Amino acid sequence: MSAPILVMGGTSGIGKLAVDEILSRGLTARAFGRSAAEMPAAANLEPVAGDALDADDVQAALTGSRAVIYALGIKERVAMLWQEETLFSESTRILLQAMMASQVRRLVAVTGFGAGRSKDAMSWVEKTGHAAVLGKPYADKDRQEELIVQSELDWTIARPVILTNGRKSGRYKVLRDPAGWHNGLISRADVASYLVDAVEQDLDVRGDVVLSRS
Repeated sequence: MSAPILVMGGTSGIGKLAVDEILSRGLTARAFGRSAAEMPAAANLEPVAGDALDADDVQAALTGSRAVIYALGIKERVAMLWQEETLFSESTRILLQAMMASQVRRLVAVTGFGAGRSKDAMSWVEKTGHAAVLGKPYADKDRQEELIVQSELDWTIARPVILTNGRKSGRYKVLRDPAGWHNGLISRADVASYLVDAVEQDLDVRGDVVLSRS
């Protein structure tokens, strides 16, 4: 059995789909999340219940892992409009420290279109609407990306555009040149496929990309 790929946030959303993608390829997935113990048993699946803000939990989950896919998310709520968000930056800070201590070097992290330098690719209308609704979470994603870029790890930052629940199509684009970054649509399943490809094929190491269907 191959060493597992640790998926932070592996019980829901893109993280759960990344776990499914890993398993579909005959690889071993280690799914980390608060509710991981409730996951149905499956071959090559290692559920690890824990809190991404608990350094001991994260360190324990990393032991024996060969790479990390970071796909933590938050539940949409009205309070996002005014409450400061710190989950992304704080959990990433803890994860980076644990990865350095564990000598696990490969990190593929999902943020989103509008985070970091991809904000410059947005139109004025997009920036205005994005800031009004998602300003607080994305300010924290900015902090998260800065921590990742400053780390010594073999990182990749993947920024999907607007997410859909469509099936995996394989017909998406990995936009590597900032001059071609733009908004659009992409399924969560296609994002998950790229994340596993990035681990398996060492894609875009120390690079940031935008993922879009068109």
